[in-house]
Amino acid sequence: MSKIIITCAITGSIHTPSMSPHLPVTADEIASQAIGAAEAGAGILHLHARDPANGRPSADPAHWGAFLPTILGETDAVVNMTTGGSAIMTLEQRLAAPKQFAPEMCSLNMGSMNFALYPMAEKPRQWKFDWEKPFLDGTDDLVFKNTPRDIAHVLHEMGDERGARFEFECYDIGHLTMLKHFVDRGAVKAPYFIQFVFGVLGGMAPEPDTLTHLKRTADRLFGSDYHFSVLAAGRAQIPMATMAAAMGGHVRVGLEDNLYLAKGRLAQSNAEQVMLIRGIVEGLGREVATPSEVRAMLELKGR
Repeated sequence: MSKIIITCAITGSIHTPSMSPHLPVTADEIASQAIGAAEAGAGILHLHARDPANGRPSADPAHWGAFLPTILGETDAVVNMTTGGSAIMTLEQRLAAPKQFAPEMCSLNMGSMNFALYPMAEKPRQWKFDWEKPFLDGTDDLVFKNTPRDIAHVLHEMGDERGARFEFECYDIGHLTMLKHFVDRGAVKAPYFIQFVFGVLGGMAPEPDTLTHLKRTADRLFGSDYHFSVLAAGRAQIPMATMAAAMGGHVRVGLEDNLYLAKGRLAQSNAEQVMLIRGIVEGLGREVATPSEVRAMLELKGR
């Protein structure tokens, strides 16, 4: 098996500040937790920005600029900037910061989908900010728009114009077909880094049979020209990542995807989750890839 890439998704746009006191929202918190995750073994840092005043997901390049230089100065990990942002943002809002900072890697969502977070609002809690519950409740009528035209635009702006490579986020099997469509168009080049995403209501449930089916499908579509990684939201995070590692794939953890370290125990940092999955994958005989090895495996342009 190849060396294993650990991605850590630091804060995301799904969880809200009231759900955990350990979710990083300020620039210092995001930078500190990203650096800690890299020191624990994350070769890729998947990043979103937040408004430090209220923890709301942000597309503002100024918010990105408040933490990116610190991360770039303190760690050699690959910085992967989201182009998904938040499902309620326009595409141009989502691209504003990546276009300005031109990272070596970006995420790219491979299809439109329902993106239903409203069950998360049902748990009784004290809300810190007035935007949180309405944001979650409103997702019962939310479509996360990623049309073929949108995908082509991201590929052009971030790939052709700025030299980024992509984490292709596939929430359903049809997203693999869409990726193959863009391969056939000559819009993307191998090796493809495919992130199978489980556990978002509107996408795939975190089921082992589904993962094996996805792997067989990707083998048929892409042969040996791809790497796959697995993220699973919530309690399925570690079981599905462990299965991926045993299958020869890569893994993603982080507070964007899951706020807990174990049942009833909040993770106090992203680094805790990285250390947990690192111990598991090393126990399976996998060797964790360094940032320089990640760059070589994925043929990134570098800093």
